[in-house]
Amino acid sequence: MPDRFFAQVGVMAVVTYLIRAVPLVVFRGQLENRWLKDFLFYVPYAVLGAMTFPAVFSATGSPLSAACGVVAGVVLASMEKGLLTVAAAACTAVLIAERLMAA
Repeated sequence: MPDRFFAQVGVMAVVTYLIRAVPLVVFRGQLENRWLKDFLFYVPYAVLGAMTFPAVFSATGSPLSAACGVVAGVVLASMEKGLLTVAAAACTAVLIAERLMAA
């Protein structure tokens, strides 16, 4: 069993290394294609959003309270408030929504 574990970890390490090393080898010079540069600029934000957004709705007791937190976060983020303010307000909105639904 431990041999299989180390083999799996080794395969994951090689795959992770290749994913990071291949672009460095293939794209040695400066990228000139504007579309590709714009695409690569937004990839981290898209991946982070795709990983985070579904978790937001499963982190609370109900999807309704999660939606309240998302709305509070989006409103404050659109007003260009800081990350700590947005996160605290979203958590507070979820807490209030959970308390109101429990009553």
